Amino acid sequence: MLLKGADTIVGTIVHSGDVPQLATAGTGDVLTGVLAAFLAKGLDPETAAAAAAVAHAEAARLGPERGLIASDLVEALPDVLAGIS
Repeated sequence: MLLKGADTIVGTIVHSGDVPQLATAGTGDVLTGVLAAFLAKGLDPETAAAAAAVAHAEAARLGPERGLIASDLVEALPDVLAGIS
């Protein structure tokens, strides 16, 4: 289970990202894609969901404070993922 809001709840894990920039259209779709990618790499569902939530929030932090759009997240993800691989 992954519940995305101001905080992200993954099963019993809560990621309190405090990233209001993510309250825009399409950012949840990017989160779904990141989650699917982690699942395709073989991560167990809970770990994949938690990792996706963190990567998603970190990518948002690299984007603009105002006016963030989904493509900003997509552009920032390689930098975020390079830092955790």
